[in-house]
Amino acid sequence: MFKYSALSLTKFDDMHEACPECGQHYEPEVGFYWGAMYVSYGFSVGIVVLVGVLLYYLAHDPPVWVYVSTVAVTVLLLTPLLFRYARAVMLYFFGGIDFQATR
Repeated sequence: MFKYSALSLTKFDDMHEACPECGQHYEPEVGFYWGAMYVSYGFSVGIVVLVGVLLYYLAHDPPVWVYVSTVAVTVLLLTPLLFRYARAVMLYFFGGIDFQATR
């Protein structure tokens, strides 16, 4: 779906217009990926909860600044992956695309 690696911090969001293999158009309608923000938000909430629980049990309930800074750094580092997975999930569930491995 994406032109460059997720490690490319300036171009991680560049997408192909269509699939190079089958020609499937990646944007079913204008503004389709606005909904991916909600999917990304859900992923971020999951990360916040997971990091919070891990810090509570593994670091024995550290001060609040440790929670905030650890969660902020984790979410910032995972932003390219969150962006990409949110778009892929949005396309898979709401894009009306039927994936066929034999194509």
